[in-house]
Amino acid sequence: MIDLYTFPTPNGFKVSIMLEEVKLPYQVRIVNITKDEQFKPEFLAINPNNKIPAIVDSEGPDGKPMAVFESGAILVYLAQKTKSPLLPTDPRGFTTVMEWLFFQMASVGPMFGQMNHFGRFAPEKIPYGINRYTNESKRILGVMDKQLSTNAHLAGSNYSIADIACYPWVRSAETYLESIESWANVKRWADVLAARPAVQKGMQIPPR
Repeated sequence: MIDLYTFPTPNGFKVSIMLEEVKLPYQVRIVNITKDEQFKPEFLAINPNNKIPAIVDSEGPDGKPMAVFESGAILVYLAQKTKSPLLPTDPRGFTTVMEWLFFQMASVGPMFGQMNHFGRFAPEKIPYGINRYTNESKRILGVMDKQLSTNAHLAGSNYSIADIACYPWVRSAETYLESIESWANVKRWADVLAARPAVQKGMQIPPR
């Protein structure tokens, strides 16, 4: 059994989608970050960086419970645990998926997150911050759009953990920008993913 510590954010949705895709049984443990529950000692024992998501696998690789934090690491862990084709084992396929997974971790998440923060949640509207992160987020969407112009998915022809990692963040950008129609290939890709039952269910975990 997997305990999923999460909250309805793009990073949280990544892991619930993945758990649905690999069909592992899991229990949802809501960590309400609006009430600072991520700072409770019991959660810090699982994730010292006080961020969601995190998991505890009651049957780790050695048969003992194992905690895993950082959403990208969790996706890799779950793919390897279940020997899922969502993470190829051949060196070329593995490396390509990891490139786009790291692209999400280093670029998509941080930039889209800052765009949302400065544009929607910052107590003071700072034009420089809004423009800086909005423009960079649009540039990143352009990178994705070019890749998807010749590939069905980010790492090639096959759906992978790289797509799972990026999808919730693209939806968050779509909400902020009101439309991603300008990036037709990203829109096509996002609509394909949105039709997957595991994605539909994972995006509702935890229920709002």
